[in-house]
Amino acid sequence: MEQTAKVSFITSQTLGNSQVCIAVLDGLVDLKHPCFQDADLTQLPTLVTGTVKPDGGMSLHGTHVTSVIFGQPGSPVMGIAPQCKGLLVPVFHDDRLNLSQLDLARAIEQAVNAGAHIINISGGQLTDEGEAEGWLKRSVQLCQDNNVLIVAAAGNDGCACLHVPAALPTVLAVGAMDDKGQPLAFSNWGETYQQQGILAPGKDILGAQPGGGTTRLSGTSFAAPVITGVAALLLSLQIQRGETPDPQKVKEAILKSALPCTTADGSAQQQCLAGKLNIPGAIEYLFGGTVSDSSETVAASGCGCGGTEQSEVKSSDHRSLGEAEDFMNAQPLIPSVASVQPAEVVATAPINQSQVVTSSVAPSTPASSIATPSTHSITSQIPAMTQSASNFVTASQAPSELADSQLVYALGTLGYDFGTEARRDTFKQLMPAYSIGGVTVPANPYDARQMVDYLAAAPSESRSLIWTLNIELTPIYAIEPQGAFARETYAVLQELLAGQIQAESSEEFVERVSIPGLLTGRTVKLFSGQVVPLLAPQNPRGMYGWKINTLVAAAIETVQTTVGDAQEDAIRRTLGSFLNRIYYDLRNLGTTSQDRALNFAATNAFQAASTFAEAVATGMELDSITVEKSPFCRLDSDCWDVKLKFFDPENSRRAKKVFRFTIDVSDLIPVTLGDVRTWSTPY
Repeated sequence: MEQTAKVSFITSQTLGNSQVCIAVLDGLVDLKHPCFQDADLTQLPTLVTGTVKPDGGMSLHGTHVTSVIFGQPGSPVMGIAPQCKGLLVPVFHDDRLNLSQLDLARAIEQAVNAGAHIINISGGQLTDEGEAEGWLKRSVQLCQDNNVLIVAAAGNDGCACLHVPAALPTVLAVGAMDDKGQPLAFSNWGETYQQQGILAPGKDILGAQPGGGTTRLSGTSFAAPVITGVAALLLSLQIQRGETPDPQKVKEAILKSALPCTTADGSAQQQCLAGKLNIPGAIEYLFGGTVSDSSETVAASGCGCGGTEQSEVKSSDHRSLGEAEDFMNAQPLIPSVASVQPAEVVATAPINQSQVVTSSVAPSTPASSIATPSTHSITSQIPAMTQSASNFVTASQAPSELADSQLVYALGTLGYDFGTEARRDTFKQLMPAYSIGGVTVPANPYDARQMVDYLAAAPSESRSLIWTLNIELTPIYAIEPQGAFARETYAVLQELLAGQIQAESSEEFVERVSIPGLLTGRTVKLFSGQVVPLLAPQNPRGMYGWKINTLVAAAIETVQTTVGDAQEDAIRRTLGSFLNRIYYDLRNLGTTSQDRALNFAATNAFQAASTFAEAVATGMELDSITVEKSPFCRLDSDCWDVKLKFFDPENSRRAKKVFRFTIDVSDLIPVTLGDVRTWSTPY
């Protein structure tokens, strides 16, 4: 039985609201396609560069997914939420077949920073237990903290298995069903999806293709934007009713109102996840009222990949959304489906399962046409300035040079890269021979000791290197000093690199560095082929090298001054725990306000040491570090409270000690505000 549910009660009320912002993390989108004319879409700069390719697998994927949401009324493809605002964040590249979890995390943070309410990710990486790297976990938690809903494809492996990010907590996973409401054989049904997964039409979904025209594709990739569009309409109804849009409440409504389903053999199975999409039920859950049970789920704009014949759809085939009563029969709010063989096996068995994310397209298109990855730099948007009436006097204040910039305060270790073999060989030829134990050996540009000596003798050569900031050997940024103090900044980079090559017992040993700067929107391709965002320090301010041995010694002296009988071993252990917790457990990209506050707290370890001197001296150890928005702040500032909680490992009944200090991150270099506050708590 086809899905013929009427959705006039929702389409007659809203086609979406421009205040609702949807981010689509996918391939490049053909914005010249007729279906996007008059759509409010903005493409953010990311690590994926170039132009849309008519024959590119990921350009097709991104264009199709985006059209299911934003296709305009009267066009070849009418989307579900055409009047919502869209942010396009390209992550899948036609010429690159993998996307790291690090790069996906960048894109998620970028979408949150740009104001997204919903993030659509029609892709994922197959995992054993739904585990993910710290980068991705933290970006998903960022969405939870900011009430941003992630909608992600469940994957097309046809097994009781999981993809990330779909399997991560708070994410709404989407499986695919046919036009009869039965789960498609290739749609995954891992255990986690039973609580946080919903079935939506995912067979033969109609969508736009690059260069014009339409096609039908199948897969959980195309079921996900169906749910994204419906969620956006529910948020729009909340706004229309004078409520604050609440993505997490909408997610709850979609899951709680889900309808049961059966498989082809008539038995209820795990393949149904939490159930089938039930728009009337979701509306009733959110707003109350009586809704007929006869309207089960909404069908979807069909598509088929691979063996499915592509079809052109004329705009005359679609009715106006105003004709809501018959809308579902002509071009359903959620695309209508047609029978087709599963279309294309997901490129979900990445080269490195721990790092690669792929698109979730159903079985059939050749793997070569399915690209998957790249990354992103972060941009922030500011509202346009309003015109003042001529009879009003306003302050003639110059705009802040940082107003439209993405600030970064990141921690890591320095590295360098050559980009190409030719650049590496130029260094090898210019660097002098090196003497080791009286033996002269040819220059080796990969030997950091030789490079440090060479840069000290030829400082201008620092500009010819690609400097990188790394976390556990993974480059997260390329560094290119800019401005009037670029020379001085390059000199600091050379000094910090010189500290990193010292023996760990040396007082001059630099374990980590802090780099403040601005993201430029540009990218750099490293020798390995990895593409990373370009970070531009404006001057040497805030660039610190953690001479860990000197730091610990000074902190111990500070603590012992406060509490005379403090144990040096305990202090050293607790300080090490504090620094390692931030660097390893809480590692981050330093782009969000809370991460910049956290990283500055680690850099400002001297203050931290004096802050918890009493706790350390009395045998307490670090329990947790949390960051939350500060209720106290200066005008036009961005303040966060970093809380350190300590416990007594030998006495669980002893009250925990909490220390809080406030950090303002509104400028390029964060700064602490006010006095440290402390109190005891039983929890």
